[in-house]
Amino acid sequence: MNPRWRLTADADLRSRNTFGVAAHAPWLVEVGDSSALGEVLALPEFRGTAPLVLGGGSNLLFAGDPEVAVLALDTHRIEILEDDGSIAIVRVDAGVQWHALVLWTLQQGLMGLENLALIPGTTGAAPIQNIGAYGTEVGEFVHAVETWDRSAGAVTRLDRASCAFAYRDSLFKRVPDRYIVTAVEFALPRQRALKLDYAGIPEELQAMEVDSPTFRDVAEAVIRIRSRKLPDPAVIGNAGSFFKNPIVPVALAEELQRQHAGLPVFRGDAADNRKISAAWMIENCGWKGYRDGDVGVAASHALVLVNHGSATGRQLLSLARRIAESVHARFGVAIEPEPKIIGAIW
Repeated sequence: MNPRWRLTADADLRSRNTFGVAAHAPWLVEVGDSSALGEVLALPEFRGTAPLVLGGGSNLLFAGDPEVAVLALDTHRIEILEDDGSIAIVRVDAGVQWHALVLWTLQQGLMGLENLALIPGTTGAAPIQNIGAYGTEVGEFVHAVETWDRSAGAVTRLDRASCAFAYRDSLFKRVPDRYIVTAVEFALPRQRALKLDYAGIPEELQAMEVDSPTFRDVAEAVIRIRSRKLPDPAVIGNAGSFFKNPIVPVALAEELQRQHAGLPVFRGDAADNRKISAAWMIENCGWKGYRDGDVGVAASHALVLVNHGSATGRQLLSLARRIAESVHARFGVAIEPEPKIIGAIW
């Protein structure tokens, strides 16, 4: 057995996706040393095909079995590369669990990631999706992303600008078969203004009886909110928020607010657009708490699809499509899934 990687045939993926749906891969390779990727990708099981790179399995839905080999990075180093007392450059292996990294930064007195606490998944997946929550996106703090470039057959380091971050999007999503993220470098400040203006955070801090919050208080508030609203995948299968908040022109957002009192509208990614609440629209279509057999929508949050036990990925996908169709019929707005869908097309 190679000490740097392990290969398994006909691999069961049920425990490797947070929906907990049944799926099998023809091959699974677990890589403990990213420098072995060139060797791994030259194996007959990978040659000529792009592997499915699997992190924590929290941002995908297996609507069918993957036809290609699956690759998982089992790497766990965190190190400070530079620290001038104001900003620290922190390098994190792709296999590090995201929430564990957030807790580590809090312990080190480093700010920036506190609003992103308790997001499931691994660090390597964070820049791909440009994960975000409570007014913060990870791309704001990415210094560089280290990858294995399949086109070049070599390690490539991309700076923040080259990553082309956008709302739940990045270069890595646009060319999904080219780059395998092996590590992420973050530029994290020791002092910055806290982001407290997102709905829920001021109220939670008040409930915590915190008048002058620190970044650690903000992280605790986010953890409390997410723990109440989002079901634990260890208890009931889910992938967190299933739908993205749609971004629409300003004029459409204003018209929707006139027609539907109470519709939350947020800043978009440009001056001429706005982000509207998918959760509010889904809930107002009557889906919150819905259940049909083992598929359903969480009673605590309308964005979360859940597997109550033995749901299949295709059943969950069918429910997601029905939800999206009802939102479009009522509001004239298309909503799209956040998770990557394997074995089907949205």
